[in-house]
Amino acid sequence: MTGPLSIFDKPNSYIGKSVPRPDARRLSEGRGRFVDDKQLPRMVHAAFLRSPYAHATIAGLDVAEARSMPGVVAVYTGADLADHIEPYVGVLSHLAGLRSAPQHPLAVDRVRWQGEPVVMVIAKSRAAAEDAVETIMPDYEELPALTDPETALAADAPRLHAAFDSNLAWERTVDVGDVKAAFARDDVTIVERRFRFGRHTGVTLEARAALAEYDPAEDRLTFHYSGQAPHMMQYIFAKHLGLPEENVRVVAEDVGGSFGIKIHTYGDEIATAVAAKLLKRPVKFVADRNESFVTDIHARDHVVDGRMAVTKDGKIAALDFDDVTGIGPYSMYPRTSAIEANQVLNLTGAPYEIENYRARARVVFQNKNMMCQYRAVGHPIAMAICDGLLEDAAAAIDMDPVEIRRRNLMGDDTYPRASASGMKLDDLSHQKAIVKLTELMQYDRLRADQASLREKGVHRGIGFCSMVEVTNPSPMFYGIGGAPIASQDGATIRLDAGGAIQIASSVTEQGQGTNTILAQIAAGVFGVDLDRVRIKTGDTDVVPYGGGTWASRGAGIGGEAMLQAAVALKDQVLDVAASILQTTRGNLDIRGGQITDPDGSERMSLSDLARTVYYRGNELPSDLKPELIATRHYRVTDFPFVFTNGAMAAHVEVDTDTGIVRVLDFWAVEDCGRVLNPLLVDEQIRGGVVQGIGGALFEECVYSEDGQMLNASMADYLVPMAAEMPDIHVAHIETPTKTSVLGAKGAGEAGTGGAPAAVLNAVNDALRPLGASIWQMPMTPERILKALGVV
Repeated sequence: MTGPLSIFDKPNSYIGKSVPRPDARRLSEGRGRFVDDKQLPRMVHAAFLRSPYAHATIAGLDVAEARSMPGVVAVYTGADLADHIEPYVGVLSHLAGLRSAPQHPLAVDRVRWQGEPVVMVIAKSRAAAEDAVETIMPDYEELPALTDPETALAADAPRLHAAFDSNLAWERTVDVGDVKAAFARDDVTIVERRFRFGRHTGVTLEARAALAEYDPAEDRLTFHYSGQAPHMMQYIFAKHLGLPEENVRVVAEDVGGSFGIKIHTYGDEIATAVAAKLLKRPVKFVADRNESFVTDIHARDHVVDGRMAVTKDGKIAALDFDDVTGIGPYSMYPRTSAIEANQVLNLTGAPYEIENYRARARVVFQNKNMMCQYRAVGHPIAMAICDGLLEDAAAAIDMDPVEIRRRNLMGDDTYPRASASGMKLDDLSHQKAIVKLTELMQYDRLRADQASLREKGVHRGIGFCSMVEVTNPSPMFYGIGGAPIASQDGATIRLDAGGAIQIASSVTEQGQGTNTILAQIAAGVFGVDLDRVRIKTGDTDVVPYGGGTWASRGAGIGGEAMLQAAVALKDQVLDVAASILQTTRGNLDIRGGQITDPDGSERMSLSDLARTVYYRGNELPSDLKPELIATRHYRVTDFPFVFTNGAMAAHVEVDTDTGIVRVLDFWAVEDCGRVLNPLLVDEQIRGGVVQGIGGALFEECVYSEDGQMLNASMADYLVPMAAEMPDIHVAHIETPTKTSVLGAKGAGEAGTGGAPAAVLNAVNDALRPLGASIWQMPMTPERILKALGVV
């Protein structure tokens, strides 16, 4: 052996190994520390009166009876809190022209969606608070509700905000090449479709929750919450409550799922913090499931008119679409509600060679719950538009859907390059992915079986999607927009006296297994057993500054920071060891918690070295000042994002009598760079696919014309169940990103981004011989039967 092996080559490294989550037993035994598990002395509970109307003025509000109810500590209206918190506006400077009205935690004078908080009641128990809420009967004067975004754009539509001349919140157009000329060619076939994407939401296992504690002696707020970005919330509370940032501590300990819905600023959570400061005692708020459905952000709700021109040999000549989306009455703070539409423009057509591309997005205010980033922001829409039109075009020119992709996908050897919209791409493998996918699914056999079954009246379909996933965002995105959203992450690692490794990271854990990945990296660098690594995340008093977990960035950015910190600490340790052992550092390595010679002979343990440093410093040279701790921060440079890519396929059967779609099998080939833990990556992809299938077939926030959500309960909102899910087969290609040493991209959103398009195409593949097609999601049985002309 000539010297130390790299962490990727070491036989005893955990990097690249399928390691189960070390915290699985603790959580499965009910030993988690979620917000609602926490009890503090003198703690009181909050409940909210929420608007039953989508749009109304508040003509009168009498809370005297509520204040007199047993156990009630305080009652606050919007006017009561307005003097204690600075309003907030969800705009970013790099989204030119985006506008939104100032928001208050509780409605002032007018309500603009069903579920908007109007009154906050604080009582000694949640039951007492809810009883008091029921005594409050505001005098509402109902106003016309705008629920359809296209209607809201009409010149004569009522304006949701008097300060604006219309209900248009933001508009952007991308225009590349000569789209008009491409569609005018006489050698192209043109397909046109109107897509409709329903609203849905995250439905996390743990609802949103907050526990705020204010210490007047130190003017200090501690805010425990079920969320994703503690440092962002630290900044927001400091800014809007008038506190020094160092006097705000935000803690996100165990979090029961997020999917993006817990990275935003909610009025009820801010009101909880304000109430704690006013009362000088802890205040807890935990949303019930009905509150979650009408207040947790929603996503999708797009109407898209798209068209594609293809040549006789299957080459895409042009892609053109117009996207209208409703976002609710405000743009969500601080990330804004324009990001999803912006991503649709950026990502549509990204895997393909498209020279002529035009896309327009219009973001519209409406009287529904607010919209913002949810898992795979914009991806399902972007992939469904392009891949839906592509498979439609393939059928129109009688070309196999795999073959038309092969002719249009970017070559794996053509990077770095730009997408149709101008997004900078590198290190992708679309051609390899589609080949591997067809092999994995045994495509030719499936087609033969499909033809045979059609003769027997069984309608099966096969659908594909070639996709990209935005991961590891850099400061070129949020940083230039002025939002308090860190695109870098930090990691601190230290060697304790017992020889264990203590690590702290600014990324957060919500069930993805991020903590496991970080521990694997630290253990891999040090060559110690995984159970010798302890990790802390989610506490602004403890962890280095960073962005938290969102946009599939935990492993790619947080992991790289951990790798750099671990390497720095290992260098310190080996320097100390070389001094103690009177040898050169190049002759030493760490294996199994031992300092070893190149041949593996043990020289001293990590615990012996640490105790020498901490307790017997007299044994060290006077000029050696080891700290046995290192902190490193990492951000992506040169690229706005790091892209993951993949190819997916769905195999479905459509019952033409009932309209029920059954997904028989699903395949996903993913290239997320270096795979750090295959077990956890596969879990992420499968979980994402399930959510994608949910959006394609089941999940929808159904609203009446007057803005009432009609299915705000688990009895009526259909989430996919295990019995309804197919076997999900996952395979990998590894093209490490060159933006980091670790080479890891994200993997958390690919399944959600690509599955809806694959299922849509599979259903249409089944319906096409019957002269039918469907372009609205979710593809419910009623809509399938309508497409077939049965109802």
